[in-house]
Amino acid sequence: MAVVKKRLKDLTLLEKLYIPEIIKGMLLTLKHLVSPKFTRQYPEVRYVQPDSYRGRPVLIEDGGKERCVACSLCSRVCPALAIDVQAAETDDEKERYPERFEINMLRCIFCGFCEEVCPEEAIVMSKDYELTFLNYEDAIYGKDKLLIPVEKLKNRIEFLRKYR
Repeated sequence: MAVVKKRLKDLTLLEKLYIPEIIKGMLLTLKHLVSPKFTRQYPEVRYVQPDSYRGRPVLIEDGGKERCVACSLCSRVCPALAIDVQAAETDDEKERYPERFEINMLRCIFCGFCEEVCPEEAIVMSKDYELTFLNYEDAIYGKDKLLIPVEKLKNRIEFLRKYR
């Protein structure tokens, strides 16, 4: 013998036909149809990003040297496998440095995982969003394109320290 449970609230005929929900959806569509449109005149009027914006990943150059210690955590956490790090040994106070640090910008999905996992705050997401490539080799960014002085990224670093 099957046990029939009674609902807390039975639906009315209108609710069974979904007519009120269809009307709500149509009214929302009409509201957006008659609302004023907004167009940014892009090359002339630039988009000013907030500090939380995640653009192109870059390496921080602090005092003429990169902060990166080639721990390869960023390359291990990257879901798109876009980061390639090759470490080398040195006699300085840092024991390792990245001999080769490359990011394939065609594979990068701008998730920010590399920035979150970095123990040295060496890789951060910049505000750069204009990325154009004519061939595959131009899309692979080495240390020459990735190193940026710490002064240019102060806002992003302060944001990360505040919300981390």
